[in-house]
Amino acid sequence: MEPESLEQCQRLIAYRFEDVKLLALALTHSSVAANRLDSNERLEFLGDSVLGLVVCEELYRRCEDLLEGEMTRIKSAVVSRHTCALIADETGVSQLLFMGKGMSGPGAMPMSVSAAVFEAIIGAVYIDGGLESARQLVLTHVRPHIEAVLADTYLQNYKSLLQQHAQRRWGKTPDYLLLDEKGPDHSKCFEVAVVIDGRHYPSAWGKNKKEAEQKAAKEALDKLQQEQVKES
Repeated sequence: MEPESLEQCQRLIAYRFEDVKLLALALTHSSVAANRLDSNERLEFLGDSVLGLVVCEELYRRCEDLLEGEMTRIKSAVVSRHTCALIADETGVSQLLFMGKGMSGPGAMPMSVSAAVFEAIIGAVYIDGGLESARQLVLTHVRPHIEAVLADTYLQNYKSLLQQHAQRRWGKTPDYLLLDEKGPDHSKCFEVAVVIDGRHYPSAWGKNKKEAEQKAAKEALDKLQQEQVKES
């Protein structure tokens, strides 16, 4: 691991490590590790739990009027592979990951790999500086996503998330195909499917075209996530 990469990562996350070897481990993909114990996988496991704890505590403290089910819904949106990958890409830390040549060729990095970088860094900060340091890192980057959910916009905008993912992975924009419509004029239902670069994804029904498109975008995101889990 190049010292320049470690220095740059510390600047990007606004945290300086006492033990920089932890950061080097967090930025090491299993494809270049001598064995998987020398990769970021264990730190990713820890960081995922720390991320969940910090988000749950934040929701508990600031959302006194929300029931358990509503808090679970928000947590699921925030503590997700999509969000973690987005943060890793936005901050630039995903570009510092040390990985094998087969993983670093042309094309966008798989979402699961980008997400793992952010979670591993959280785990490394937790080990190095304790829960308070990890909380500060998490909330700095995750709080805007919590705010968006609470404003009831994040969960309803799967189309935006899908567009970001499609452009990052393929450089393409999703198309929405109207497949069918049923019911009387005053109460129609619409069936829509997503197509990205010739690839068709499961369709969804909605009470209007906008709702159907949002549901179809979510179907596509779920399918893409399943595919990337198999690839990783």
